[in-house]
Amino acid sequence: MDLRKQVQESIDTKTKPVGSLGLLENIALKVALIQQSRQPVIREPQVVVFAGDHGIAKTGLVNPYPASVTAAMVHNFMAGGAAINVFCRQHQLGLTIVDAGVDADLSKYRPYPRFIDAKIARGTKNFQFEPAMQFEEMERALQAGTAIAKEIAAGGSNTIALGEMGIGNSSSAALLMSCIMHLPVCRTVGKGTGTNAAQLAQKRATLQAVLTQHGTICQLNSPLKALQYFGGFEIAMMTGAYLGARDSGMVIVVDGFIATAALLVAHALQPSILENCIFAHCSGELGHHTMLHYLNAQPLLNIGLRLGEGTGAALALPLLQSAIAFQREMAGMDTLNHLIQERLEAW
Repeated sequence: MDLRKQVQESIDTKTKPVGSLGLLENIALKVALIQQSRQPVIREPQVVVFAGDHGIAKTGLVNPYPASVTAAMVHNFMAGGAAINVFCRQHQLGLTIVDAGVDADLSKYRPYPRFIDAKIARGTKNFQFEPAMQFEEMERALQAGTAIAKEIAAGGSNTIALGEMGIGNSSSAALLMSCIMHLPVCRTVGKGTGTNAAQLAQKRATLQAVLTQHGTICQLNSPLKALQYFGGFEIAMMTGAYLGARDSGMVIVVDGFIATAALLVAHALQPSILENCIFAHCSGELGHHTMLHYLNAQPLLNIGLRLGEGTGAALALPLLQSAIAFQREMAGMDTLNHLIQERLEAW
């Protein structure tokens, strides 16, 4: 009997009706297959938040908050005051913050064990006028992300969740989605964080003009070119981290809209990466449901999250742990039958 059948039989013969634990049963099977083990384990789960700034954000055309908020939020992460800090503390998850390309001097954090200075540049260029990144910069970001994931795996973790922080990055994610999935911006561009109706209309018009100007990039069907032109350093680094985590045999917990856009690129480069992915939630951002459908993904949560930072993944990780716990520890029907027989004989 192959591993899939062995694990599925183990799940089906627990002391419960078949299928009664819903998606937890699917997760237990998937993690067992990722780890190639009948007794899978979630070991030292880590959330990694990649931060970067975007040239388009300085124009104010696509975001209601100033670009300086990215750096302010990194300071907040390092002080332990953000939502992701709270959830990681609550659920005892490791948290690492990566400066992928923040437009600020964050060198004071270099001595901190949970901070990684991987800055490629102080923000990307404005993709209204030129590619967001030079091709060489994008390659460095991919390589850095891959190395970070592999280093975390080498340190003993077998489960990773990727988050992000970057004012304007929902615009990059939407353009990547438009290019890779061949969709108009009206289906990919949502409010992002804090945008009202008038700002949304301006955001869509701006990004439609960008897509029209660089339309040949989409026609090339090159995920790397799309990433170079429209991505951010944090999105490129996440893409590399997905690939590095896959190479390391890790369980990958996918967060929201921006994190899934990075996965779209990684999937276009390595389709088998989905074998390692568990999808945390369906966010409240327009387009995320469509992305998940495209990837044939079943998210664990649907509670209207739209914050980023890896918060959805942090909230979903305890469900993974519960799935593994029931598969490893729950009694089987043979045990229940034995207990029933003992009780009958006692009577």
